[in-house]
Amino acid sequence: MIQRIQVMLMKEFLELRRDPWALFRLVMPLVVQVFIYGYAATFTVNHVSTAVLDLDHSQASRELVSHFTANGRFDLVDIAGNEAQVTRAIDRGDAMLAVIIHAGFAQRLNGGQAAPLEVAVDGSNSNTALIALGYVSQIVTQYQADMAPPASPSGAAPGGVTITLQPRPWFNPGLEDRWFFIPGVIGTLTLMQVVSLTAFAIVRERELGTLEQIMVSPISSLEFILGKTVPFFIIGFADVALIMALGVLWFRIPFVGSPLVLLLGATLFLLAAIGFGLLLSTVSKTQQQAFALNFFIVFPLFILSGFAFPIAAMPKILQWCTLANPLRYFLVVIRAVFLKGVGVWVLWPQLLALALLGTAMLGISILRFRKSLD
Repeated sequence: MIQRIQVMLMKEFLELRRDPWALFRLVMPLVVQVFIYGYAATFTVNHVSTAVLDLDHSQASRELVSHFTANGRFDLVDIAGNEAQVTRAIDRGDAMLAVIIHAGFAQRLNGGQAAPLEVAVDGSNSNTALIALGYVSQIVTQYQADMAPPASPSGAAPGGVTITLQPRPWFNPGLEDRWFFIPGVIGTLTLMQVVSLTAFAIVRERELGTLEQIMVSPISSLEFILGKTVPFFIIGFADVALIMALGVLWFRIPFVGSPLVLLLGATLFLLAAIGFGLLLSTVSKTQQQAFALNFFIVFPLFILSGFAFPIAAMPKILQWCTLANPLRYFLVVIRAVFLKGVGVWVLWPQLLALALLGTAMLGISILRFRKSLD
């Protein structure tokens, strides 16, 4: 049995060696996508085009505007004279956000009354709009703190107790988006490549006519599947190592966990991913069908993984669907190992789910494979 599997492995690696562009196709797309995710994918919003309508024309209103311009996240593109100009700036896309300071702002502020501030935002991009509104809230909070009357000698502000909020993020003190994206990219890109490669494995044998030779050989279904699995398993490990090296060495993503825990998680994840790819390959008659099924399966796996969209915000039926997604569990494992340094005693539910998915997918693939052309 071992000798027959070795022959299958030699066959797969010889096919890879005969293709001079194979190594380039395996490595360069990964490198390019890592750099794209590392530099382009971010939740941070900078240089928000902002229009200001100051109807108060007071020192307090000018101080508020200066807080926006000094923040660095807002670019003042228009000083409007009336609300029609504000509406026109947002409608035309010249400004994404407008700050409207109504008359009497300083008078109400100095009188200890609530001084309303109107903020209009272009909601066509809801994610950017919500982030920009969060920045506005931070600026207004800072402005209130700067404009508050001085505290009494005892340390308390007049009229009550002052409560100061001091946020302290754990595991990512600087709230760097790359620390979130790059570990997730390891699982996402590896899944896409491994499933794509394995989805064509058996179909290619069928179209080239080599499946007939395998039919008359003494090789069993299990040996054939193992011979198809091991090369892609090695390629998947190389992908994980390459992306990890780029993340740690180039993007300076900290790795505080145990390499053995990550090795165990990657092994189980790759088995599940290869199982998905082989299952697609066994149900496809042509490479065109395999390509279509690969696109149909991989993209939903990415969407339902929690990589960019929180699973808790999805409808219940889709949350149930994510339970069959190996990428969902591996993202939890790899981010926890990278940034939190947790061990198997915390991640065992995810590791168990990956083991069950990998066993099920590979088992179904072996059962579906028949030594026949049908």
